[in-house]
Amino acid sequence: MRIGFAGLGAIGRPMAARLVANHELTVWNRTGSVAEAFAATHGVAMAPTPRELAEGSEVLFTCLPSSREVVALLDGPDGLEAGLQSGTLVIDCTSGDPERSRQIGGRLRELGAAFADSPVSGGVVGAEAGTLTAMVGAEPDTFYRARTVLNVFCRTIIHVGPVGAGHALKAVSNAILASNIIAVAEGMTAAVKAGVPATTALDVLNASNARSFASMELVPQRALTRAWPKTFKLALLDKDVKNAIAVIDDAGLEARLLRTVSALLSEARTVLGEEADHVEVVKLAEQEAGVELRG
Repeated sequence: MRIGFAGLGAIGRPMAARLVANHELTVWNRTGSVAEAFAATHGVAMAPTPRELAEGSEVLFTCLPSSREVVALLDGPDGLEAGLQSGTLVIDCTSGDPERSRQIGGRLRELGAAFADSPVSGGVVGAEAGTLTAMVGAEPDTFYRARTVLNVFCRTIIHVGPVGAGHALKAVSNAILASNIIAVAEGMTAAVKAGVPATTALDVLNASNARSFASMELVPQRALTRAWPKTFKLALLDKDVKNAIAVIDDAGLEARLLRTVSALLSEARTVLGEEADHVEVVKLAEQEAGVELRG
């Protein structure tokens, strides 16, 4: 198929790269030099504008920081909508806002296009390996169309509900991830203050029912090594958890724990800055305890 891909960030780039072998790919990126480099490396076409990206595509992927950027990409004389063809399938892999996704889906439906919100989980490593999990919000027939192209970089593709449901679930999923990271950090710093070596505390956690992805992968690979690789910005996790709070508000729920997690992430973002990685939220617990979780 003729596929257009907008957004060659940390995770979008390997996702797009996996499409090269199976489809006729054209790319666009807000920073043009990034798209030029990708096109040269992979031997694919580069569209100068979103409109031209849309004009030649049967399927369009967007993979941007937030729904606000997706809306901006649609708008204007050179936007995606200006070049969109009737029957085009738009798949938004952004970790977006469910309400805005429903609005985008309505706009595209009026133009004769189909829309699926399909955020992914698995990070850069999963994108490179083609093992991501996609949570797809769409009408059933749109889901079946989307699945035939998502399978290039996803191992697990799940239809989670109507448009907006994918982004709602992704937001909640990342709120739970943030909760786990903070809980492991606070619990481990308390254990270290009590005289337990950080590696010993982690070994016990990971041999018990308290284990999680945060304790098994993130904390040992980053906090214990002090490596802090920049794979997913804390600012983006903060945005996702705020989206989860909006989902919670829409449901009329209190969700005291997740609201506290959201407040802690906002504090960490202020203290650590916009370029900090999401796992660096651990540093807040370390600073409060006056210890580091070194291996």
